[in-house]
Amino acid sequence: MGKHKVIFDTDPGVDDALALYYLIRHPQIELLGVTTVFGNASVADTTRNARFLLRSWGVSVPVHAGAAEALTPDMPSEDYPTHIHGTNGLGDIDIPDPAVEERDTAARFLIDQVRANPGQIRILAVGRMTNLARALQMDPEIADLVGDVVIMGGAFRVPGNITPAAEANIWGDPLAADMVFGADWHVTAIPLDLTTRTLINRRELQAIADKGGPGMQLVADLSQDYIAFYGQAGFDGMVIHDCCAAVFLTDPDLFRLVHGQVRVLWQGIGLGLTIMNPRDRKGPNAEWDGLPLQAYAQDGDVDAIITRIAQVCGQE
Repeated sequence: MGKHKVIFDTDPGVDDALALYYLIRHPQIELLGVTTVFGNASVADTTRNARFLLRSWGVSVPVHAGAAEALTPDMPSEDYPTHIHGTNGLGDIDIPDPAVEERDTAARFLIDQVRANPGQIRILAVGRMTNLARALQMDPEIADLVGDVVIMGGAFRVPGNITPAAEANIWGDPLAADMVFGADWHVTAIPLDLTTRTLINRRELQAIADKGGPGMQLVADLSQDYIAFYGQAGFDGMVIHDCCAAVFLTDPDLFRLVHGQVRVLWQGIGLGLTIMNPRDRKGPNAEWDGLPLQAYAQDGDVDAIITRIAQVCGQE
């Protein structure tokens, strides 16, 4: 079996760091590049953070800065979640490099890689969907050339974590998310329905780091305040949203999917709400007519997902 050719679209972000480490450590993944987007911090910070992590791990892959703001018109103002990810986006660990604005090249990089590797690229997007939507705007034909798109995002049958309606990544640019779900490529969403049940506590994380060496120890170090935040919210450990989505790339059998057409509300009180029209539903479907079937993970083998993360990341 050949390696999965992956582009990681991300906003590091503490749980993004664990997902990135999983991608570089998994023997079946070939990481072609990282594209960054605003979200857990400014795009200048998330780009700096991605470069810092990769350099710390001795990995040389291209990093392309992307969108600094949403496509959605009249978005409500939003503060970066410094109480969760720290002021620098990585748990306020010491990062020697300053954050600087870079040229926006993420969407073009996505297009160029997809066209150079037709049918082979798998996009893992764990932040706002803005870079993907902008790539579609620039070159709609890439939808037919992408292997598939896996996203961490959405809340289909559970409350959101930003509003009662919306999960953070979708809420941050709901118009972009609606465009991504409506494009003619295959999208699998790994939503809060599953990710809020994938928890690693402080002791388990340190046990993985003890086996994984300095690279994984860096992940554990930058995760401490993140764990403390979830402890205040009543969770016994940190929720590993993004790495859960990364595991889907390599172990889809651990997830139980449902299929249907997906719309995202990008106006009003339901801003960011993800709604699936199940494929077996009968009745009027006007707002979903012509949309492709997509999927989301309604359930999964949580213990096996966490075990796989420990196996991949807990090795030197």
